[in-house]
Amino acid sequence: MTSTSAVFSALAPYGWDEAWADAFAPYAADGLLPGRVVRVDRGQCDIVTADGTVRADTEFVVPRDPMKVVCTGDWVAVDPDGDPRYVRAYLPRRTAFVRSTSSKRSEGQILAANVDHAVVAVSLALELDLGRVERFLALAWESGAQPVVVLTKADLVPDPVTLAHLVQDVETSAPGVPVLTVSALHGDGLDVLVALVGSGTSVLLGQSGAGKSTLANALVGADVMDVRAARDVDGKGRHTTTTRNLLALPSGGVLIDTPGLRGVGLFDAETGVGQVFSEIEELAGGCRFHDCAHETEPGCAVRSAVENGELPERRLESYRKLMRENQWIVAKTDARVRAELRRDWKRKGAEGRAAMQAKRGRWK
Repeated sequence: MTSTSAVFSALAPYGWDEAWADAFAPYAADGLLPGRVVRVDRGQCDIVTADGTVRADTEFVVPRDPMKVVCTGDWVAVDPDGDPRYVRAYLPRRTAFVRSTSSKRSEGQILAANVDHAVVAVSLALELDLGRVERFLALAWESGAQPVVVLTKADLVPDPVTLAHLVQDVETSAPGVPVLTVSALHGDGLDVLVALVGSGTSVLLGQSGAGKSTLANALVGADVMDVRAARDVDGKGRHTTTTRNLLALPSGGVLIDTPGLRGVGLFDAETGVGQVFSEIEELAGGCRFHDCAHETEPGCAVRSAVENGELPERRLESYRKLMRENQWIVAKTDARVRAELRRDWKRKGAEGRAAMQAKRGRWK
């Protein structure tokens, strides 16, 4: 049986601490071995343990529920020996980065577990898509992790004034979130990012071609991830990373690299959306009606802020879009929310018909 000190010595670089040890105590009493999942692939996973990295089957952990399957970043209890080995359970997650799947059942998919920092990589080789940045940040805040935006390939924007404007645009869309500029190719800005991710676990997120693999290699200090050039025609990448991999950083901390994400659907992320658009949530407190939709209602403080230039119209449109999407996702699984949406649609339909009849009356 591996000693407690040996477990701490082997697993501390991967985030093992006294709280995890306490949570694992019942499994230790059953003779199971603690470890952290560093990779999941087709129902099996690689787990770093005090006895080295082992391969184990995950079939004992409710495989039909995508929210309960073992994922990269989980702390698990695994058989100490046996052929094959099995994951018997995973410890309760402190945080989880979840998006909605593409299935019509509106299920959630966990991309990474027990994450402290969500690093959203955005390439400066392409025009900034601030709406996508806001979407990533909503999921990051909802996960319980602290988000940070990293603008990669900063060497492609040599003009400091242009770069400063780009940073300001992202900062406006990411209140309360650090925004860093990095050139992994030249090492510019990496020291700040290394210090930020030097403790805890960070997950690296972004589209294909955002430079995540290059950034991961720079942080690890070795070519651990495959890197391919982005297409010249549109600057998009080719999915060089196909699985989520957990890597211990030489400067401390742990990094989970993820494949490029084409779809980033919200999954019950109302709190996260509110955090991203905190200025709108604050302004809404001054609206005349507590359920103001910030459209045509009288006494709307949010619309007033748009009209006087205090709030960009784009921000309000993005807020509405994400809130509607999140409502729709929640409504698929919550009968009460579905009923509320139906009532809201009927009310708006009645208001629209009344307005049209009033116009027709004036035309006569």
